[in-house]
Amino acid sequence: MFPNVRMRRLRSGKIRNLVRETKLSVDDLIYPIFVDENTDSPVEVRSMEGIMRLPLSEVADEAKAIADLGINGVILFGIPSKKDEVGSSAYGDEDIVQQATREIKEELGKDLLVITDVCMCEYTSHGHCGIVDLKSKDVINDETLPILGQIAVSHARAGADMVAPSGMMDGMIGAIRNSLDNENFENIPIMSYAAKYSSCFYGPFRDAADSGYSFGDRSTYQMDPANSNEALREVELDIMEGADIVMVKPALPYLDIIRRIKDEFRMPTAAYNVSGEYSMIKAAAANGWLDGDKAMYESLLSIKRAGADMILTYFAKELAMMLQD
Repeated sequence: MFPNVRMRRLRSGKIRNLVRETKLSVDDLIYPIFVDENTDSPVEVRSMEGIMRLPLSEVADEAKAIADLGINGVILFGIPSKKDEVGSSAYGDEDIVQQATREIKEELGKDLLVITDVCMCEYTSHGHCGIVDLKSKDVINDETLPILGQIAVSHARAGADMVAPSGMMDGMIGAIRNSLDNENFENIPIMSYAAKYSSCFYGPFRDAADSGYSFGDRSTYQMDPANSNEALREVELDIMEGADIVMVKPALPYLDIIRRIKDEFRMPTAAYNVSGEYSMIKAAAANGWLDGDKAMYESLLSIKRAGADMILTYFAKELAMMLQD
């Protein structure tokens, strides 16, 4: 008790560093890359300052710059030149993510981890994450699963080190695991978007990935933001189906979910610091309302403190440079 106990004794100078409980490292970071089949030069995403859609010709150079910063991995999102109702541009050997994966692996080999997003929303004309019954406007879960398996196998065949299914289809992890194993890709890990909420914070991503939906929303297959126990059920099911890493998305509004999942399952746990979280800080900093660098660092630190082992974030390059300095 005071005056014998003075908590401030450990808060000055280098002592503060010694007792710090949570530390951010460049090893914690995964950087998203958008590869656009429709452009020959980088195009800045309107709602995401500093984030580009890249042509295939520049992907390897971008990946090398990321690796040179010490960042361990990237996750690839593709914007195809053609879309249709069944997302057929998602799983061809010469489709955009497959080509980008080969370009990066040929340039960097094992020096950079390539993770690929396995979903259909960027590739479907309606913008939903699976096959749709156009009469009822329902996303048909079970018919979608084989296609997700095809996408994952095509990514692995192109050289992806890890696949990351994000569509929140029931049974998707088991279907993808079976498809990979049947094609002798049993050593390719799966990072599951296991607790992905139906969130308003994805808005800028839809500009970046051209993945807006033409009707309805995604609330019938993404999680209700009001639910916490359901997240644990979702994660447990994905682990049982073969997920190697589980993810919570978004991150900042769901720090409690990250903590609950980490405490319950002790699994490698990722969190996606999503586009809306990024753009809010960028907009506030541009208006002089926040110190952008400090807000970035504090927000990412909070995600790590909540229990995330790895953070997918558009701030990855900026944070890596900050940590180097």
